[in-house]
Amino acid sequence: MDGEALEALRRAALFATFRDEDLAQLGHALARRDVRAGGTIVREGDRGRAMFLLARGRAHVESGGIDLGALGPGEVFGEIALIVGTTRTASVIADEDCVLMVLDQEAFEAFAVEHPTLALGMLRHIVETSSARLARMNESLGHALRERGLPRRIEVRAWVDGEPRTVRTGTFAHELLPATKDGAPVVAALVDGRARSLDVAITSECRLEALTTAHWEGRRIYRRSLGLALLEAGARIGLRLSMGASLGFAQRLIVEGGARPDTAARLGEALERLIAEDASLVREGLGVPEAVEYLERAGQSDAARLVRTTRQTTVTLASYGDLFMWQGGPLLTSTGRLGEADVVADGDHLLLVFAVPGHLREAPRETMARQRLARESGLPPVDVALRAREVSRHSVQMTEQQERWLRTLGVGSVGDFNQRCIAGSVGDLIHVAEGFHEKSIGRIADALAERADEVRVVCIAGPSSSGKTTFIRRLRVQLQVNGLNPKGLGLDDYYVDRDATPKDEDGDFDFEAFDALRLDLLGDHLARLARGEEVRTAHFDFRAGKSHPAGGPSLQLGDRDLLMLEGIHGLNPALYARLPAAKIFRIFVCPLVQLPFDRLSRVHASDLRLLRRIVRDRHGRAQPAAETILRWPKVRAGERKHIFPYQHHAQEVFDTSLVYEISVLKVFAERYLLEVPPDDPAQATAERLLDLLGEWVTIYPEHVPPTSLLREFI
Repeated sequence: MDGEALEALRRAALFATFRDEDLAQLGHALARRDVRAGGTIVREGDRGRAMFLLARGRAHVESGGIDLGALGPGEVFGEIALIVGTTRTASVIADEDCVLMVLDQEAFEAFAVEHPTLALGMLRHIVETSSARLARMNESLGHALRERGLPRRIEVRAWVDGEPRTVRTGTFAHELLPATKDGAPVVAALVDGRARSLDVAITSECRLEALTTAHWEGRRIYRRSLGLALLEAGARIGLRLSMGASLGFAQRLIVEGGARPDTAARLGEALERLIAEDASLVREGLGVPEAVEYLERAGQSDAARLVRTTRQTTVTLASYGDLFMWQGGPLLTSTGRLGEADVVADGDHLLLVFAVPGHLREAPRETMARQRLARESGLPPVDVALRAREVSRHSVQMTEQQERWLRTLGVGSVGDFNQRCIAGSVGDLIHVAEGFHEKSIGRIADALAERADEVRVVCIAGPSSSGKTTFIRRLRVQLQVNGLNPKGLGLDDYYVDRDATPKDEDGDFDFEAFDALRLDLLGDHLARLARGEEVRTAHFDFRAGKSHPAGGPSLQLGDRDLLMLEGIHGLNPALYARLPAAKIFRIFVCPLVQLPFDRLSRVHASDLRLLRRIVRDRHGRAQPAAETILRWPKVRAGERKHIFPYQHHAQEVFDTSLVYEISVLKVFAERYLLEVPPDDPAQATAERLLDLLGEWVTIYPEHVPPTSLLREFI
């Protein structure tokens, strides 16, 4: 036996337990066969009694014209025919000039007489590998048939983080991706830019990337998975829970019937057990009628109403145990991937306090551990729980009026709203929603009129795409109805010189930084205006990047005048340090109350604002949706730093959300999101937003009144 044949035998898994002297003995039983490129080594349907070892060259297997995979040096085929002599079930074609070593049945029987132990080892390995190969083939063929009909290839090419790899059809994404990336856990796969659960099967050529909690879409998947686990844990101890509003590092939990003193501890322990159990994600695909029947029987009426209005014929439900919920997007494949979380009491309800592993803003793990220790020992709660309760109370104060109003209208979920649209009563709902806005603005104007003798400065702030421009315009009208005269002052005219502007971590000018303003100059002007003095205001030359302290118009406030000041720092007390508190009236403007889809998930206010901004920027400024999406994390970071920490200073809160607006934004946003290229980094968010829009019945923009705040974006 030559060295090439010996090396091929060494590479073959079938002979992995053979020593070189054993391989040499086997080599005497092998016959060499040369096949030119394009030649048939084995023909489908022929009777065979030999096994082949490919020593040199490459070949492929095919059946019925379908390519079933490639063969390379060291691979063995035809071994079943060696044992029982059977009809070949596939053809093997040489792709290159090939050298093969052939072991026929007669030579094998002679080898078995001389070396029975080696022959028995070969037979055992043939049975084991054939069984495993059959199982893999069944799984791959199952995926091929289920996912896309029968594919042309059983092996496909996947670019894993940019590196090409040939994988068997049906290979799961988690088999190709790392568990962590750059210190953050991998929670999902990006398949051609679209987020999928890690157990997605690869059935066609694709780009595959890891999605971690360092990305906001990864954090969404983590939080949703944690919510599903929590609802399952609650069901196991007899609790019926609904996920409430997100509070950033915590989330409100609504307990049907209210929480008892021991509920938080019991639920926290049940969640801990479920995570330790590492329960696998289970899915059930049901037809719409069957899904509606199950959801109604399970007491999930909101989800049932939502599913009734879907355009799909089937619905996927998901569970980490016995409680199945509307899936609504990718999820972690098991509960063991979840990290630290705790449940604390919050009046009649609960708060879920958690850390997102790999996320820079996560609550420190030692804080979570101390929180659990405090709960178990009966000690006072640590700061994270106190902070969560404080944020929760403020959130309830801001949203309870709008939520109560929606319940009165009978619109408690997206499914409820869709049913109203289908029933033809959405026109009335639009008029009532707009009337609620107008009444709220009028109430704020009345509050200012009552304090007209003392208030001189009205400060308005809110996050991006909150509708501040329209709110201010409508508030001005209501103030004038009350006999007040609003006058404007722009914070943009109080920027420092360009070369003195602070820079962010990327080295770009940070115009949102508090120190980007001439605070001393602004404070002096505000104090003098509040005293009734005439002030020559500042002007900023944006082209030259220069501040002119007295370059603006003169301004003086009369007895019935109010100074309207709008800007990102409008709620920060440091901006008005030189003004008496009684002379300041702060208003926080933001869309707050959003409808739930079901007990697990709801529309996020930040998603509504992003949709508003996508439509406004693409419709009015020709900026592609992908650019808006990719800039959004930086916008959100500025809001978290400069606006939300000060929202509790506001005397009034105006919720700019309109219950019907997503149905209108859908008309524009669907097209703009479809413009995002498949290979764009914004694709995962674009697809999620498209899925969100798909759950709403469309309302055309001609139904929107001309004075509506929504007109600012469409």
